[in-house]
Amino acid sequence: MLESYVTPILMSYVNRYIKNLKPSDLQLSLWGGDVVLSKLELKLDVLEQELKLPFTFLSGHIHELRIHVPWTKLGSEPVVITINTMECILKLKDGAQPEDHESCGSSSTNRSTTESTKSAVKSRRVQQSASPDPDLPPGYVQSLIRRVVNNVNIVINNLILKYVEDDIVLSVNITSAECYTVDEFWDRAFMDISATDLVLRKMINFSDCTVCLDKRNASGKIEFYQEPLLYKCSFRTRLHFTYDNLNSKMPSIIKIHTLVESLKLSISDQQLPMFIRIMQLGIALYYGEIGNFKDGESEDLICHTKDILGNITGTEDEASLVMQYPAQYTSQDPYLHQDDDQQQGWVSWAWSFVPAIVSYDDEENDSSGIDDGTAEQQKSQSLKDPIISVGFYCTKATVTFKLTEMQAESSYYSPQKVKSKEVICWEQEGTTVEVLMKGELFFDCQIGFVGCQAMCLKGIMGIKDFEENMNRSDEEACFFNCGENLSAKGMTYLTNSLFDYRSPENNSIRAEFILDAAHHKETYTEIAGMQRFGAFYMDYLYTMESTSGKVSGNQQDLSSVKSEDLGNVQEMSTKSLIVGPLNLRLDSSAVHRIMKMIVCALEHEYEPYSKTKPDIMDGNRTMPSSEEIASLEEYIPTRLTTFTVLKCTIIIPVAEFNLLDHLLPIIMGEKNLSGLLNAASFQPLRPLPSIRILVDKVNLEHSVPMYAEQLVHVVSSLGQPSDNLLHYCYSHCYLKIFGFQAALTSLDSKGLYCIPVPVIPSFSTAVYGKLIKFHKYWTKRAHVPLTECIFELPNLTVQATRAQTLLLQTIYQSWCHPVGNVSSVVVNEALLNEVFQTSGIHMAMYWEGNT
Repeated sequence: MLESYVTPILMSYVNRYIKNLKPSDLQLSLWGGDVVLSKLELKLDVLEQELKLPFTFLSGHIHELRIHVPWTKLGSEPVVITINTMECILKLKDGAQPEDHESCGSSSTNRSTTESTKSAVKSRRVQQSASPDPDLPPGYVQSLIRRVVNNVNIVINNLILKYVEDDIVLSVNITSAECYTVDEFWDRAFMDISATDLVLRKMINFSDCTVCLDKRNASGKIEFYQEPLLYKCSFRTRLHFTYDNLNSKMPSIIKIHTLVESLKLSISDQQLPMFIRIMQLGIALYYGEIGNFKDGESEDLICHTKDILGNITGTEDEASLVMQYPAQYTSQDPYLHQDDDQQQGWVSWAWSFVPAIVSYDDEENDSSGIDDGTAEQQKSQSLKDPIISVGFYCTKATVTFKLTEMQAESSYYSPQKVKSKEVICWEQEGTTVEVLMKGELFFDCQIGFVGCQAMCLKGIMGIKDFEENMNRSDEEACFFNCGENLSAKGMTYLTNSLFDYRSPENNSIRAEFILDAAHHKETYTEIAGMQRFGAFYMDYLYTMESTSGKVSGNQQDLSSVKSEDLGNVQEMSTKSLIVGPLNLRLDSSAVHRIMKMIVCALEHEYEPYSKTKPDIMDGNRTMPSSEEIASLEEYIPTRLTTFTVLKCTIIIPVAEFNLLDHLLPIIMGEKNLSGLLNAASFQPLRPLPSIRILVDKVNLEHSVPMYAEQLVHVVSSLGQPSDNLLHYCYSHCYLKIFGFQAALTSLDSKGLYCIPVPVIPSFSTAVYGKLIKFHKYWTKRAHVPLTECIFELPNLTVQATRAQTLLLQTIYQSWCHPVGNVSSVVVNEALLNEVFQTSGIHMAMYWEGNT
């Protein structure tokens, strides 16, 4: 009977994650075709151990679990697993294992639980293999089980996830999530892989996803609820698995792409500090600053993982794995001293979710009569790292920042309500986030978007500058724009995604990927990025190669590198960021909204997740050998970052109102004692004199050694280090500005700017600087410079009449010398006429020089 094969598989999963189940009752229910289980508790220790997340499950409940097995149509209809109302509450793990719920025991308890579960599953498999049904051939059973597993439908209704920390309560509520198998047209179907089509496709639909961020009091209760960060957002995910052959247990290519049509985020002034706190938590976890690593445990694996996953933020970490450095200044080899029971890093955690066709272990094939060498070779082939492509695509995203105020009801006993006012909005079109990786040797992340703009909305701090009765135009409200319109650009942000009808996967063609660093740089250039997006493009690339034989890309995995060859491994990390043509107007409305956001972000008392370690000098340093020095001379890994801005236009008008004396003290750390201001009589100033700055191109290059502290530790111990080694002990920064020019202009009542009056003609300049890393190691090396700066300015000309100089002074004083109120500044009309309408006699100031 088929029940004897399928039932143990379903029972093993259900019994593994749910408490207090009677296998006999479950088995009888499954044989009947339908199972309904209510009020279930999850085995939290099993979830924590398998997910390997740095969080503790405080609770986990399932209101109802339904399993439908169509025994009579098992080969043509899917098994449907439905979960109605699932709720989990998490918190960050403490330094020691938490003891606040019974399911979180000691590590030994968790280990014993895992071992007992493994043994139980293995015993069931042995029993299954010992008494097969003689009427069913083994090949048919394996094929049927594969079809059943490939077509399982999972439906979750009302999924609730909550995270609590300090006074923060982050909750995610998904009304419905469904995963099912689809055909080549992405329509629901009952499918299986075949010899002619070694592909499996799945779809996941998420309906009405709501994310809330609230503050709780000392007793743990939420006094009033904020508006959701994200309200009823729906999106869909397409999964595409490609296999090498029918017997493959692991896909060779995995594509997981998600598309969101509309993403609307709303952040209030009270939510902003909590939102930043959540972002800092993610960064701290990403860089291994907090987690489950015990005191004294090597942090090398964490640091190595940072580069594998992509150092997108550009933050530098000094304590890292040095695979190519000599043993004298490396603590230990992480690949030789890993503990299987400890955390294996984020890459291993992500790898644990890679699906397999059949959930059978390799031990079933151990006694197949194959010799050890052949078995090892087959095992290495079966464990070959797949190519994984993860993509997130958003057609239009909106982020709105709001100011809130408490509003009491008429009744004394009525609860307080929060009244919000939108003050600034960011809109973005055609967003793409793509990640491509293969094992630990190749990682690439590309981020881009087609167009974006920022706008002022309504009043701020009592200044009614964009209220309904002000009659301000949309053009005046928009103070920043970059890129192109999505309707004009087209759907280029979806190129080669699973949502692109032209992609290879949607045309039954096996996709090809660029996994070579040189070929990657030739293909994904600055021009190609701007052609696809237009506003912003970022490409982060990390590769690892062996000098004895390249192992990047599709040639070899890290496990094949011998321990004695680890010193020959070379790493490379490059980040390229490009910003397309942009226009920025820094008027009073925009500046004060941005400053207000900064003030709100600083209004918190959260302790940092990590503290700066004190500088401890190691007096007993071993001198490296000549072979080790030669190895360093040959190659030292670095992180290179390039940032480019194309065609930048910045307009700085006279400050129509100035609240900086109220905002800057708070940013500098002082208490806010001024309160809100009221200036209902504010009127826009027209004409509005301004400074217009044009820049053709800005290019910034920054390089830093990948493992700075270990490198400096070695080089500083040498008597006479070479210039090459000293060069890599510095962080280098090179700034180049092309075509910089400034002029005076004026905005009239119709929203038009007059012809600019040049003040600084076009010129170019460059600045180079370097800073020694870990200067504590160089205190006794007076001949080694700590810093160096070179400034290049071939020529510079400044020309201005007396009237133009007075107008520049007026613009400067309107920003730097607040008058104590927010009334509009007065500009002499005769002065404006002299600057913009009369030629007059020019009093020019020239300065030219070379540096």
